[in-house]
Amino acid sequence: MFNSITSMFKQLIEGDDLSNNKSISPNLAIAALLCEVSNADYQVDDKEQNAKLSLIERLLDLEQAEARTLLTQAQEQTKNSTSLYDFTSSLRELSQEKRFDLIKAMWEVANADGVIDPLEDAVIRKVAELLYVDHSEFIRAKIQVTDK
Repeated sequence: MFNSITSMFKQLIEGDDLSNNKSISPNLAIAALLCEVSNADYQVDDKEQNAKLSLIERLLDLEQAEARTLLTQAQEQTKNSTSLYDFTSSLRELSQEKRFDLIKAMWEVANADGVIDPLEDAVIRKVAELLYVDHSEFIRAKIQVTDK
């Protein structure tokens, strides 16, 4: 027991991550965040499903088959996730432009059925905060999507 405590302190001093969380790939994290938005209101319809698929293809420059596989993996990942941080932590290295594109894509998924549920709004807001997207950019993304 003393050895394990000593080992833990050594890891802390060296700056190691003690959480033992395995980082997920950025592509999977992006797909999972799109799934989180569509799952927020507990009603995932075909419009939202199709929006997620086309956005994954466009954002990640994937073929449809690859996007479908990634979407399936992302849906499974969201079932096992405990927080949005699981996904956003691997995306902090993205440029501001890519972060904005992700927030805009999340708005597109939320608006795919014609109604943005307050729970969907809350998920997008939280992701924007975790990714350090300015509130003005958060609003600009929403306006670009809803004014279409």
